[in-house]
Amino acid sequence: MKKITAYKIFNKDLECRGFKYEIGKTYTHDGNIGLCNSGFHFCKEPVNLFNYYDFDTNNRVCIIEATGKIENGDDKSVCSKIKIVSEVKWETLLTLVNTGSGNSGNRNSGNRNSGNRNSGDGNSGDWNSGNRNSGDGNSGYWNSGDWNSGDWNSGDGNSGNWNSGSRNSGFLNTNKPKIRIFNKETDIEDINFPDFFYFDLCVWVNESEMSEQEKKDNPNFYVTQGYLKTYDYKEAWKLSYEKASESDKKKVFDLPNFDAEIFYEITGIKL
Repeated sequence: MKKITAYKIFNKDLECRGFKYEIGKTYTHDGNIGLCNSGFHFCKEPVNLFNYYDFDTNNRVCIIEATGKIENGDDKSVCSKIKIVSEVKWETLLTLVNTGSGNSGNRNSGNRNSGNRNSGDGNSGDWNSGNRNSGDGNSGYWNSGDWNSGDWNSGDGNSGNWNSGSRNSGFLNTNKPKIRIFNKETDIEDINFPDFFYFDLCVWVNESEMSEQEKKDNPNFYVTQGYLKTYDYKEAWKLSYEKASESDKKKVFDLPNFDAEIFYEITGIKL
């Protein structure tokens, strides 16, 4: 008889679809089986479990043995006979669904991500290949918007940096363009920005540094030995500005076309 070793997810009471299981016992379904219909469902790959259950440490995952009649779908299977072999600890489960380390989401190949399907590091959003993004689908870094290839954008679809609007870029150019800043053209090609312009939207906080409230708000911390703290875009600007030296703060006034109202609209900092 064909036997498949796989995974099954349950709620905290080891129940699935109203049926309660026990570890070590074998169960048999009489009659026909069918995906999403009847029989005992399971997943061959543990990461696929979370297509059907939330990624929640209150849920429980077990290694199972499937025998009898078996039907396979794209990301799950069903069988007529199942044995609940053993429970998988969440610490172990994270190593199975992520190839990086310190991840609380799933399908991450980078490190310390709280979102899903990230190949970069320190992301709280999903599908990022860049680092420290709180938005989704970014290949740039430090974006709170979505689908940015540039850095430090709060809008969406930007290829430049520090944009609060969306889709800022040029098309089909062969020469190096002159810089447009504060909504106006210039005659220069490069700008040196103040150091406080370069800030983190996501910061990893080790378990030893977490407050009791942070532990309550992030119940997975004991699995990942910490959590990814995220700031909103303007909050991160302000924190970076407050930590900057006075000389660095003054550099912003030397930027071409400096406009205090536009700067405030983007950063939330009044100068």
